[in-house]
Amino acid sequence: MKVLIADDDPQLVRALRITLAAHGYEVIAAPDGAAAIALAAKAHPDIVMVDLGMPRLDGVEVIQALRGWSTAPIIVVSGRTGSGDKVDALDAGADDYVTKPFQIDELLARLRALSRRAGAASVPPVITFGDVVVDLSRKTVTRAGARVHLTPTEWRILEFLARHPGALVTRQSLLKDIWGTEQVADTGYLRLYVSQLRKKLEADPGRPAFLLTESGMGYRLLADPA
Repeated sequence: MKVLIADDDPQLVRALRITLAAHGYEVIAAPDGAAAIALAAKAHPDIVMVDLGMPRLDGVEVIQALRGWSTAPIIVVSGRTGSGDKVDALDAGADDYVTKPFQIDELLARLRALSRRAGAASVPPVITFGDVVVDLSRKTVTRAGARVHLTPTEWRILEFLARHPGALVTRQSLLKDIWGTEQVADTGYLRLYVSQLRKKLEADPGRPAFLLTESGMGYRLLADPA
C-alpha cells in the first residue's frame, strides 16, 4: 500500500516514514502542495495524507486538484482544529481528518480503514482521444494543441465522462451529477450540451468517433489507452 505524505514539516515526515514503513506501507513524500500534485500524478498513491498549511498551494487546493482525477482516499493531518477548516477540507473531497498532535495508533487505525476503501481505480490525470487532451487536474481542454473554451456545464459533462472512460454513463447519472437530482427531467438540454461538445471536439460531429450515444441509455467516451 503506497502512501503519499504531503507536509512541509521534515521531522514529522521522517517519523511517519519510519513508523509507516514498519507497518508495511510504502511511503513517498512531498514538501509542498505543488510537489504533492505532481508526485501523485506520477506515482498514483493508494492513500494521500495532506497537511492544510503548506507552501505552493495549500491542502484544500491539493485536495481539489486530486479530486479532479483520483478516487484515492485522502486523510488530512493538520494542526488546525477549527470546525470551518474541517468542513472546508471534507467539502473539497477529503475522506478523514486527524488533528495534530495525534496518537500513532489512531492514525494507523484510520489508515487501515481507508486502505479497505482504496480499491477503487483512479483515472489518469490526463485523458486523450483523437487530437483532444483533457487535463482533469488543471481543468483544461486542448485540441490539436489549441485551447478549447467550454462552458461550465459542458466541462462538467465532459469531466464526468472522462472520469469513466469507456464506460456507459447513464443519462440519470449525468443529470444527478450536474443538476443534483435524479428527478430532473431531460428536456433536451443534455442532448444539446453533448451536441455542442461534439462540435468542439469531434472531427465529424454528425458521425462522432469518441463521444458516443448509447440509444435509450446514455453516453460513452472512448478515450485512448492510458
